[in-house]
Amino acid sequence: MTLSAPLPLAGQTALVTGGARRIGAQIVRELHACGAQVAIHCHRSTGEAGALASELCALRSASSAVFTFDLLEPGALPALIEAVVARMGGLQLLINNASSFFPTPFGTVTEQDWHNLMGTNLRAPLFLSQAAAPHLRRSGGSIINLIDIHGLRALPDYMVYSTAKAALFHLTRALAREMAPLVRVNGIAPGPVLWPESGLDEEQRAEIIARTPLARVGSALDVARAVRFFAAEAPFVTGQILAVDGGRSLRW
Repeated sequence: MTLSAPLPLAGQTALVTGGARRIGAQIVRELHACGAQVAIHCHRSTGEAGALASELCALRSASSAVFTFDLLEPGALPALIEAVVARMGGLQLLINNASSFFPTPFGTVTEQDWHNLMGTNLRAPLFLSQAAAPHLRRSGGSIINLIDIHGLRALPDYMVYSTAKAALFHLTRALAREMAPLVRVNGIAPGPVLWPESGLDEEQRAEIIARTPLARVGSALDVARAVRFFAAEAPFVTGQILAVDGGRSLRW
């Protein structure tokens, strides 16, 4: 009789912020398929989060739960970590995926724009990491931050978003030094993986694809597999940012 290989994340708990939809949901599914029990964070997408948790629990009993928090609310970040630990029994993986994305042309930027974009893309990853640090150190855990190739080359009219992602790029490396040797911290910088929900016209899409060496758009699964690599297959890797962009960052 052939024995099946153990699942690489069996016995581990992963928190995925913004895990109800799009890339976040695919990350949740990938980590669950690796054996992790998954805490799905959401803010407004409670229906989608609940449906995803039910789907996963049908595959493996009590393997997923939903945690609804507004990451911009004072006190929400440590409260989210403590809620996950209390409900799930521990924490080994923190995936900072939640993100706000909207244009802020120079001359129109408001303080609320800054608060929202910096809050979700930079402040939340920092303070969630800080709150999770004691639990991750005990478990020898890992943090994975979802960045963006536009953290290195600013996206026109998205000045604040690009700035927040650039800061998250450097925060990832700083956390890797601060949290070593017990906790690994890495980042993933997606390129043209999913089109923005605000929409791009066909000409804009064609132009992006033409500037991507692999000449196509990637998928959420491409990003989720990179998360799996850092979480389960890279025990000697920390402080690295992996571009999952079909080569887009090579040609601008």
